[in-house]
Amino acid sequence: MSDRKLISSGSPFEAQIGYSRAVSSGNWVFVSGCTGYDYKTGTISNDVAEQAEQTMSNINEALAEAGAVMRDIVRVRYILPDRSDFSKTWPVLQKWLGDVRPAATMIQAGLMEEVMKIEIEVTARKPDLSDSGLSGDATGLLEFSF
Repeated sequence: MSDRKLISSGSPFEAQIGYSRAVSSGNWVFVSGCTGYDYKTGTISNDVAEQAEQTMSNINEALAEAGAVMRDIVRVRYILPDRSDFSKTWPVLQKWLGDVRPAATMIQAGLMEEVMKIEIEVTARKPDLSDSGLSGDATGLLEFSF
């Protein structure tokens, strides 16, 4: 039995291109490259830092739907058309991932639309029950161990 779950943001790109915002499989969550579009309003800021903030919010929402949180992120890829913009996003990235400190790569590449100044892709791993200090027995009862 597969526990694969497809997660959509409602972006029209997903249906047009044929992908999911995120896919959850077992403890793993793979979040597609997200940009700074506010999917509720269909708008995007011209400011790279504001785009980074909205992008991280979009990622946070996708992770939540998959039952994960930002601290579960183990890998992040930043893609920017202009590498000189990257440092402008650092305060935003520090706010969201400063304590998480996932493995990271920054790539300079063109994005799908000129208005897009940053795209971020993440991989997260939800903790196992055994990772959280919980254990179970044959009755299904859970015990905490500290």
